[in-house]
Amino acid sequence: MSAAQPDPPTPFDDGALYDVFFEDFDTGLDFYMDLARAADGPVLDVACGTGRIMLPCLKEGLDVDGLDLSPAMIARLWEKADAAGFRPQLHEAGMAEFRLPRRYALIIIPFNAFVHNLTTGDQIATLVRCREHLEPGGQLAFDTFFPGAALITAPDGIRNLEAEACHPETGLLVRMYDSHTLDRVEQLMHSSMEFEFLDATGRVMETRSCQTTTRWIYKGEMDLLLRTSGFARWRISGGFDGR
Repeated sequence: MSAAQPDPPTPFDDGALYDVFFEDFDTGLDFYMDLARAADGPVLDVACGTGRIMLPCLKEGLDVDGLDLSPAMIARLWEKADAAGFRPQLHEAGMAEFRLPRRYALIIIPFNAFVHNLTTGDQIATLVRCREHLEPGGQLAFDTFFPGAALITAPDGIRNLEAEACHPETGLLVRMYDSHTLDRVEQLMHSSMEFEFLDATGRVMETRSCQTTTRWIYKGEMDLLLRTSGFARWRISGGFDGR
């Protein structure tokens, strides 16, 4: 009997490498920061990652806790928070199963993290967990996506350069490639990612591979998920500007 094969690495297994590309990624930052400033009470950052939203909140003196499933992301966040003189409350748990002693005026799930719920059951469980952890009159805010025509009709398996950045320690270029395969019935997008580390001449010195899967949600489907999860009212906008 052969031994079980280990799960393939994910993009969230290396917090330092994640930060090479996303530490200063500002999409949605102002949106969530404005909500956190306006919240009359504590904030919970679900899928807080390495602190892209949480650390700026802490620097403004806001009361914010963090939750993430990845120990590598939490470890990286601890390292950065400690260097900045903060000792935040961080919890290692999945967004569909967490149970915390506090209730929150605002819960956020930023950076498209909700799409890591791969089943309807997990989607509903996440929404229910969040609703149960809200104070009376509290607010849940998150962003998600569904693929536009260009993505949904694109051929599978095309290797695309998603981003490139200079490594903060070496100053050398790192490139991130992604190959998508879509299951259009189950609404799943499988991503095979490669990180290429280049030397000063542009030669690839090292390649690291990882995989992740996400599930997109359409607008009408999201209405049903929110209603099923017990929310009495909600608003779905087309972007961070509220359109």
